Amino acid sequence: MPRAAIIFTGGTISMRPDPAAGGNVPTLDGAAILALAPQVAAIADLEVIDWGMVPASHLRFAQMLSIARLAAEQLARPEIDGLVIVQGTDAIEETAFAYDLLLTTNKPVLVTGAMRDSSATDYDGPRNLADATACAVSAELRGTGVNVVLDGLVVGADTVVKTHTTALDTFQPRQGEPIARMVYGRVVIESRRARRPTLPAIPDEAFEDVYLVTAVAGMDGAIVRGLAASHPRGLVVAATGTGNTSADLLAAATELMADGTTVVLTTRSPTGVVVPLYAFPGGGATWQGAGAILSAFDGPKSRVALALGLAAGLDRAGLKNLLGQ
Repeated sequence: MPRAAIIFTGGTISMRPDPAAGGNVPTLDGAAILALAPQVAAIADLEVIDWGMVPASHLRFAQMLSIARLAAEQLARPEIDGLVIVQGTDAIEETAFAYDLLLTTNKPVLVTGAMRDSSATDYDGPRNLADATACAVSAELRGTGVNVVLDGLVVGADTVVKTHTTALDTFQPRQGEPIARMVYGRVVIESRRARRPTLPAIPDEAFEDVYLVTAVAGMDGAIVRGLAASHPRGLVVAATGTGNTSADLLAAATELMADGTTVVLTTRSPTGVVVPLYAFPGGGATWQGAGAILSAFDGPKSRVALALGLAAGLDRAGLKNLLGQ
């Protein structure tokens, strides 16, 4: 029987309602979650690792690096065929992308969780765990990088986005097709994706001072100038349309760049990428001319790539490659 490692980190899949707290709180460890999903043991021999019980919205880059190091240790073992990371769904689109950049293995790595807590009649944790385990030991998913699987859909970490706050089928590809679907427990491939560039090694330390600012109509540079005193290492600006902002927002970002901050420009649009078409003050072409790196990813993923790339010591060319340019 194939063998899979499962790292449990918390999230809704581990939660139960607490009347005193007034809502769901982390309660179940890995063994308790698997006890609610007995079908998983029939798919593979399991190695259960309890990393913690942390809500996904609390995860910082330092914790992502910790989980990635643990995952890399397990994946280096020849007897492990694949790996599942179980976590909260709030930040899966960011953490999965981080692991996609950090883990160099060809073995399948799946990130999953649940949209319903374990007391709900439609608790989706057991199915998602079973699907993720089946994917982790699937030869067809070798070499496809890190993927997210929930509600029977397998989506690449570089495109996955949470599209709805509560729907079970919330995780969809931002652009393109899903990698696969689960059909009666089988992996049915729908598309292939080229393996994206990865970091040469997992960084020793995390850089948390990388910020994301979303531009809105008429927004000036006040928020960006407010960051200047802390001398941040990085800033991502999710601009309107093809990469356009007010002139003052660009001016403020230019001031940060002069102080050594790396600035990345992306779009806040749900689909599409930055295209430097406009040369009016604050237009995408003027951002590029001022020294901003253009990103092929959305705001949250651009921030992940920038923070990890800076922590890994990548130069400007390396950052551009990591950001899809």
